[in-house]
Amino acid sequence: MNIRRQPPSILVFDSGIGGLSVYNEIYKKMPNLHYIYAFDNEMFPYGDKSTEFLIDRVNSVIEAITKSYSISLAVIACNTASTICLPSLRANFPFPIVGVVPAIKPASQITQNKCIGLLATKATIQRAYTTNLINEFAKNCTVNLLGLSELALIAENKLQGIAVDMQQLRYLLKPWLCLTTVPDTIVLGCTHYPFIKEELQIIFPKATFIDSGHAIAFRVYNLLNAQYDANKIFRSDRENIVLSTTYNQYVQKLIPKLVNYNLIKYQSINILGV
Repeated sequence: MNIRRQPPSILVFDSGIGGLSVYNEIYKKMPNLHYIYAFDNEMFPYGDKSTEFLIDRVNSVIEAITKSYSISLAVIACNTASTICLPSLRANFPFPIVGVVPAIKPASQITQNKCIGLLATKATIQRAYTTNLINEFAKNCTVNLLGLSELALIAENKLQGIAVDMQQLRYLLKPWLCLTTVPDTIVLGCTHYPFIKEELQIIFPKATFIDSGHAIAFRVYNLLNAQYDANKIFRSDRENIVLSTTYNQYVQKLIPKLVNYNLIKYQSINILGV
């Protein structure tokens, strides 16, 4: 007698919907799994929050989710949260937790003029983790750092159908446009930023843009294959789920668009005390 084995449930978490760029790469590689995409829109954006607040907040949100859902693996699809919260999350939860960090190493391997740009939130730019990545993998390069939390909101608005204000975008990126040597390789150090890659490419037409989406998908695949055969497993008969920490008009408009990502069911989660 063959017993049908349910695919594992994968949690992808971000402060907003930028983590969809990471979720989409994982989903394309392993479409048979069961996915839960959760975003903490009540506290979006994370880039201007303190370290202590984010550690408490992210742990509280993940804990609330695990009370309702059995999680096999979690992806923290937020560079800011990953560079701050991973040690505490891994200490508090029994399942594998994958973080997203700036793709400094691959950028150092492909740059031709040895000038790299790291575009991220102010919190990610300021983290010691980011400094260590640069010192380890790009010590022979010039790495220009630009912390712009505003880009996450621009990306969120684009996903809602609001056109990107190119004049505003050029103004925000002006510090790099004035450089003697403009970066030929730009790391998108926030999961929101791939959604405005087309607009960024217009401003930096000769640059190569890289993010962590592909690398994270391979990492998740390899971790799951230690326990499952992720591509041969039966297709999940459970609907993929979207969770947010508050339900508002923005979320109401967003839900129909998420069907394009095969995220079908919506539920609000309540986070108390943080």
